[in-house]
Amino acid sequence: MGKIYDGIHRISFLIDENGTVEHVFDKFKTKDHHQVVVDYLKA
Repeated sequence: MGKIYDGIHRISFLIDENGTVEHVFDKFKTKDHHQVVVDYLKA
């Protein structure tokens, strides 16, 4: 039909106690999101 579909974009933000965006997570699967965040915090 000529329509271009890009899909769903999921973005998650890690915000510190001062309200500053510390990190943007944009490449993750919903079932693995928690582990991506935990791995980032441990690194």
